[in-house]
Amino acid sequence: MPTSKKEPRQKVAKKQGNVSSTTLKALSVLEVVAASSQSISISEVAEKVHVDRSTAYRMLGTLQEAGYVTQDDATKRFKLSYKVISLSRNLMADNEITSLMHRTLRNISDATQETVGLSILDGLQTVLVQQVRGMQRVNVTFHVGDRSDLHCTSIGKVLLAYQDSLYVERVIANGLTKRAVNTITDPRELRTELHRIRTQGYATDNLELADDMRCIAVPIFESGERVIRGFSISGPATRFTLEKLDQLKIPMLEAARELSEQLGGMPWVAR
Repeated sequence: MPTSKKEPRQKVAKKQGNVSSTTLKALSVLEVVAASSQSISISEVAEKVHVDRSTAYRMLGTLQEAGYVTQDDATKRFKLSYKVISLSRNLMADNEITSLMHRTLRNISDATQETVGLSILDGLQTVLVQQVRGMQRVNVTFHVGDRSDLHCTSIGKVLLAYQDSLYVERVIANGLTKRAVNTITDPRELRTELHRIRTQGYATDNLELADDMRCIAVPIFESGERVIRGFSISGPATRFTLEKLDQLKIPMLEAARELSEQLGGMPWVAR
């Protein structure tokens, strides 16, 4: 399940060819502003993006001119504007697939009484794009838009398991950061874990993202054997025992299998 607060990209790597380093810096500035729960100063942006104050000021001015950030006249601090929402309009459109996904989320939540999330693969992370709240009082709280790494969450591992070997090696090369007591940091162990996930058709997070949380996730298969989305449920370790995860997998697998068939996918083919 996604990390509730993820720091934006801190450094802009030097790129070659047709990649604009200036554009990458501006996007990093936008990510920093978006990640801040309150308005943010020029100096704070400069520190987080690792640029000088004048560069941060110029980038913020450009984003303000484009309408993606606004500046408070009194405090001179910046915050995200609502224009950013327009960028995701088509991604979040209420089309047939979106409706099917939401209906399945609701069915899983009704069957388990738990909060269920739909995440999608984006770069080398997952992003939570839909969520249906359950009835349980003690929960782990995540929000739409939260991002997570692939090696230390159930949803990340279940999506990573169905990618090609080149993609898996990219993730490994990017670093397997230790997040909790059971985080997989050894590449060989991760490859073995991904094979196991492909065989059984679901993934668990047993104290791998946080020392007090467990999760379970299942993949969604679409036409062309694409696997870029999946469902997940997370909960506190005190309530989410390994036995509890074993119980949750049944309604989750059934719901995801039915949805995959509706989408023209071929679920749970071991590879």
